[in-house]
Amino acid sequence: MGVDDYEELLKHYQLHETIGTGGFAKVKLGTHILTGEKVAIKIMDKESLGDDLPRVKTEIEAMKNLSHQHVCRLYHVIETPKKIFMILEYCPGGELFDYIIAKDHLTEDEARVFFRQIVSAVAYIHSQGYAHRDLKPENLLIDEDQNLKLIDFGLCAKPKGGMDYHLMTCCGSPAYAAPELIQGKAYIGSEADIWSMGVLMYALMCGYLPFDDDHVMVLYKKIMRGKYEIPKWLSPGSVLLLSQMLQVDPKKRISVKHLLRHPWLMQGYHCPVEWCSKCPLGYIDEDCITELSVYNKHSKETMSRLISEWNYDHTTATYLLLQTKKSRGKPVRLVRSSAAVEPFGSSFKELRARNKLSFEEADNNELPYVFGSMEFSDDELFFEDCSYSGLQPITIKERTKFRAELGSVDSEPSTPMKQKTRVKEDKENSDSKLSKNEGPFLHPAPWTPITKKKGILTTPNNNILLPGKEKNSSTKETPIKKAAQADSEMTGVISPERRCRSVDLDLNQGHLDSAQKKKGAKVFGSLERGLDKVITMLTPSKRKGCTRDGPRKLRAHYNVTMINLLNPDQLLNEIVRVLPEKNVDYVQKGYTLKCKTQSDFGKVTMQFELEVCQLNKPDVVGIRRQRLKGDAWVYKRLVEDILSSCKVTVV
Repeated sequence: MGVDDYEELLKHYQLHETIGTGGFAKVKLGTHILTGEKVAIKIMDKESLGDDLPRVKTEIEAMKNLSHQHVCRLYHVIETPKKIFMILEYCPGGELFDYIIAKDHLTEDEARVFFRQIVSAVAYIHSQGYAHRDLKPENLLIDEDQNLKLIDFGLCAKPKGGMDYHLMTCCGSPAYAAPELIQGKAYIGSEADIWSMGVLMYALMCGYLPFDDDHVMVLYKKIMRGKYEIPKWLSPGSVLLLSQMLQVDPKKRISVKHLLRHPWLMQGYHCPVEWCSKCPLGYIDEDCITELSVYNKHSKETMSRLISEWNYDHTTATYLLLQTKKSRGKPVRLVRSSAAVEPFGSSFKELRARNKLSFEEADNNELPYVFGSMEFSDDELFFEDCSYSGLQPITIKERTKFRAELGSVDSEPSTPMKQKTRVKEDKENSDSKLSKNEGPFLHPAPWTPITKKKGILTTPNNNILLPGKEKNSSTKETPIKKAAQADSEMTGVISPERRCRSVDLDLNQGHLDSAQKKKGAKVFGSLERGLDKVITMLTPSKRKGCTRDGPRKLRAHYNVTMINLLNPDQLLNEIVRVLPEKNVDYVQKGYTLKCKTQSDFGKVTMQFELEVCQLNKPDVVGIRRQRLKGDAWVYKRLVEDILSSCKVTVV
């Protein structure tokens, strides 16, 4: 691999630790240097993708054409001869799936808040001509304001004949698949999505799936019969809605248009679900354009024209991240510290030193976050020295003078997104676009987004689907109180690794022995070392002045199971005792156990972490859980089995 694979990425982003892995990608936490905003960086190797490469292209093209408050935002795409980097919106709350299993099941009021957001996202993507085809709790992330974001558009389809056009490809997750899809019949994408939403709603309110079996053919028979258990705690209204979505005959299923104003979803609200985008494509924000113009020494007309091309390059990313800052009430300013501008005129040695500090800081924070179905391998690139060139920073005096000059220059009118010719990657997808008047929903005129206040999801726009109804001025769309974030304390002294069955796992945590560290100069010359190993080598294993070797202290979080024990070491020993009994291989590092299961043929079927931690609550220790790879519901059952087999009491 060449140095160029990461050159463009590290010009603009600081890389931190891995926060998610999956089938064919790795996701790392990153920081956009100019804005200081956190982002999720999805890293894919083209060669390893193989037949999945068209799926990635489909996902990228779909996300370029989607902009909605409940769809994860794409900021930037970097493609090299061997790599694809997708820079995406960062959602620190993790998967909706983890939230469900931590709560056992949600109350109807809580489920309604989340489900309204799901309906909003699906109605929007359907109005844009897309069927998602892989709706499930693992593909819904929770952002810092406890709002949902839909991800993973790799299986989406944009039927060439519109949303009524029949599809043939059987795809998605079996437990969420519609009967007509698993039977191999031609199906309509929007109808299949409604069935998946029914399964999703059932999982929200019940904590388990309506159709489930370890044997896939038995599972398919249950789906085709359409019979499922109705728990006694479900209200008549929710039972009715489930029955309307989980109709075996797709023609009898409720439509998204009717879901928007369904009585169960309207309960406690004054208006139907708001599906229209609060941040429509093509919208040009005056404040963000002005700041970019000042920084780049361009006129506002030139800057508006560059943004309106929507190339999803660094210019697009910077503009969209400035918009994000504005929506959160932050100043619309680019970072002009020395740390932020170094990459434009510094060598790779300096970039490497900068990333060293980033990783050292990042190790202090818990990130209970998994980004969908993604990762393929841990093999990354190590770099030798290289130089960068680019825009030079301007002084405060120059910026003030230039801003004053810009005051007399009017920007161009907002320009719609430039439509590009797309390469067709799937025979079911097409570049044909639905007219605004031909889609299943009426489209209001674009409007200027209102700055979002902390804790409030959005300010609803005029809803023309239900004339005469008043707007919803309440904060009902805001989910429950946001879970507390982890403390910044970390384990200072790492105990020697303990390995089970001599399994040498490398779950994105490269470990170098002392001999390798002494020969760092030789290691620097190798182009075959993984990027994760470089990070580990550059990051001190022991923080200066810190000698504590106990578990991390964390606040209570929905990803943490509380155990009624005083001694964390006793809990750790119990888990270590049980793991081999459950055929789970593990690597221990301090109080963290990196676990995996394998099939009879040696294929890794599940990867997850269990970390023993000390909670702020007196006399209670906890277990932080994080799924990295594998089926979510199988993971749920396995972790529950492990904890129930330990001689401890869950609080």
